Amino acid sequence: MLPSVLLNQSNIHDLLTLRLKHYGGTFDFKGPWFTNVASFIITSDPMNVHHITSKNFSNYGKGSDFNEIFEVLGDGIFNLDSNEWKQEREMFHSLLKRKSFKIFLEQNIQKKLENSLLPFLENHATKIIDLQDILGRFTFDISFNSIFGFDPNCLPYNYCNEIELPEIRFVKAISEIEDMLFSRHYIPKCIWKLQKWLNIGKEKKGKVAQENLYQFLYKCIEVYYKGDDDKSDSSLIKEIMMEGLRKEKMLERYVRDTVVNILFAGNGTVSTGLSWMEQTWGVDCLEFKPERWISDRGEIKHVPSYKFIAFNAGPRKCVGKDISFVQIKMIAVAMLWKFQIQVVEGHSVIPRVAVGLSMKHGLKVKVNKRSI
Repeated sequence: MLPSVLLNQSNIHDLLTLRLKHYGGTFDFKGPWFTNVASFIITSDPMNVHHITSKNFSNYGKGSDFNEIFEVLGDGIFNLDSNEWKQEREMFHSLLKRKSFKIFLEQNIQKKLENSLLPFLENHATKIIDLQDILGRFTFDISFNSIFGFDPNCLPYNYCNEIELPEIRFVKAISEIEDMLFSRHYIPKCIWKLQKWLNIGKEKKGKVAQENLYQFLYKCIEVYYKGDDDKSDSSLIKEIMMEGLRKEKMLERYVRDTVVNILFAGNGTVSTGLSWMEQTWGVDCLEFKPERWISDRGEIKHVPSYKFIAFNAGPRKCVGKDISFVQIKMIAVAMLWKFQIQVVEGHSVIPRVAVGLSMKHGLKVKVNKRSI
């Protein structure tokens, strides 16, 4: 099957989804014996997902191959197993569940909405914008403010209509790293390692992007050390540093790896096949139907996490799920109260080939003010 994967790199999600449908939700992927893709199982069966992520979780560690592919994540939570993973997860859970942090986060979101997002949309009323890019900038600003206590201003405050939004170097770096990481899943190990050694292709772009991202994070850490920023006691950076000292880790590297993992966690994951299965969601699985989540009594339906795995399932279930929903709700309510958002007719909405689930061509929309 490897040749068909290589020939269909640009629409790999569709290819694998069709194969999953053809084989009833699970199939054995076999590549050449001399590669790292010699054989592995691909599944979209919710019961298999439940078996892997929950029922027999301890049997499915990340392993050395995962660490090698995702080396950019360092010693962060996504690359850890066993006791180290448990300790890191407990630390994250403790930080994100603090009442003071939740209040701090909600205040930051509200402030960013009032001073950045809503003014930007108002200035672009009747115009076409890339909503994916705008919300991505908003999310990165909130993430960095939550971690370091300062706003990198990816989506500027007091936006002037004449100013074009600049390209954000570290945001672009994350996107290019995601491209590289995804390619390592289907390109034989000997090939991508050769590309890395020769410094060519996506490995070259990924290496430069990784250096840019690390450089930016080290600068943020240095700013915090010097105390030049307007940081808040409710941000996460102090507790992350204290945990690094407690574990007797190399402090800057520990902070760097922890922050990188937070950023990638907030950038989405890919589980498209599981979301597009007719046998799981019915014949209308490809339709946008919010009512599928609402019961006849008007209550939210409970759907097992192993069936809808956007936030993972089992012991590795995302610890940031609740704060993600807080952000989603606050943004959605603020936007839809003031504006009508309409996708541009004919705009192609297809997934980008990367470990983070996003749209290849962005989301082009037209914004109009509501008459209230």
